[in-house]
Amino acid sequence: MESDAYAASLFEMHPKPMSAIRQLFTDYLTMWFGGPDHYTPKRGHPRLRARHLPFKVTKELKTQWMYCMRIAIYQHVKNKRIADQILSALDQLAEHMIDKE
Repeated sequence: MESDAYAASLFEMHPKPMSAIRQLFTDYLTMWFGGPDHYTPKRGHPRLRARHLPFKVTKELKTQWMYCMRIAIYQHVKNKRIADQILSALDQLAEHMIDKE
């Protein structure tokens, strides 16, 4: 996201430096995938939609986010069937986050 012009709008809306948001996202995804819950003790219930209300989450931003997620998932999940299942679930989550046209 940091070096890809296609995701520039998405990158711009994230706090810098990215290290804190990376850790938060790692904690969230670990919990979301059924692993240890390091997210909730730090941040409380995810309430993703509420946490994203200060931002205009558009279809374009969702597309950029999914683009970044596809790159990351296909890079790290070697089983394409599993990668596709993960991406399908993430797409549903991202679709739910859209609040502006």
